[in-house]
Amino acid sequence: MVLRRISIIVPILMIAVLIGSFLLAQPFDYLSKGAPPGEELKIESVRIDDAGFHASLRAAGSEPMTIAQVQVDGAYRDFEQSPQGPIGYLSSVRVNIPYPWITGETHHLLFITSSGTTFEHTIDIAVETPGVVVTDFVGLALIGLFVGIVPIFIGYAFYPALMSFGEPGREFAMALTIGLLAFLLIDTLGEGLEVAEKVVGALKADLVVWLSAILTTLVLLAVGRRKGRPPEGPALAMFIAIGIGVHNLGEGLAIGASLAVGEVALASFLVLGFALHNVTEGIAISTPIQRESIRLPQLSWLALIAGGPAIVGTMTGGLSISPFWTALAFGVGAGAILQVIVEVGGVFLRRSRDKSLPWYSAASLAGFGVGVAIMYATAFVVRV
Repeated sequence: MVLRRISIIVPILMIAVLIGSFLLAQPFDYLSKGAPPGEELKIESVRIDDAGFHASLRAAGSEPMTIAQVQVDGAYRDFEQSPQGPIGYLSSVRVNIPYPWITGETHHLLFITSSGTTFEHTIDIAVETPGVVVTDFVGLALIGLFVGIVPIFIGYAFYPALMSFGEPGREFAMALTIGLLAFLLIDTLGEGLEVAEKVVGALKADLVVWLSAILTTLVLLAVGRRKGRPPEGPALAMFIAIGIGVHNLGEGLAIGASLAVGEVALASFLVLGFALHNVTEGIAISTPIQRESIRLPQLSWLALIAGGPAIVGTMTGGLSISPFWTALAFGVGAGAILQVIVEVGGVFLRRSRDKSLPWYSAASLAGFGVGVAIMYATAFVVRV
């Protein structure tokens, strides 16, 4: 038995020999001799200040790439690159371009490599990127507060009225929660895949979104059922808050990044739209908790878990972090939401079975439809 276990070393050594042989001998490189190197460059972010533009670039070419020239609005400009020299595979550099940009105007950047390949980036509306001063961080934190925590407390206020309708009201609220989460799941995956398009292909950000979603779902299902039964009541409310919280982290990163690079005008209108969009999250969190056991400190803690990440996200996104991490956050958020859908759906079906009632009652169908409809209607004003 011991020898069989040790035998695993043999295939590992064979793989190592195969890799080493190909790296040293490169036996098939003659087939591509004379072919131009494949070049891929992604402009991950562009920060703007009084000195000009500061672009973060990441390369994924078959060979190291060199930025030879830079154009701004059709004219060649001087630039500084840090670190200097060719850009290796999956390496990133910062390119500083002095330029007298104009607030509110559109500016076009063009990066030209030594092989003549060009990569474009358009700044739709030039505004100064939030810096590291206290007022900037306070402003971004307030956006996160109004996007994340405030609407959840407003949503809590709907709970007593819904529960006053008795069992139909609870069915409606549970189905509303599932409809809300179903919309959030699809929307989160869509946003994650959209952000993944801004990442160099070699990092496979789209696969990261899907794989992180699946892994997160499995891990949370295992954690939630570690005592041999699915979570209900306050425990289920906690998982709902966690799922919404990770989703709001991704939303906050996207909002902060969009504001930082001037992709969003009418920021106050955007924040109001997100606040309205997220009101139903408070209903979803409070629904699994029995009315007699609800306490304000408990609701406040759940609101902080669900809405607090939006504050962290907007402040971090304002620093223009790599879109790879934003895509990963959306993937994790989607997985957390899927786990909650499974658990809430399970509770809903068990209650229907225990009361010998069909799961497709008028209240449940209306709740699901209203949840999806509300999220869809408010989604028109929250795109970033």
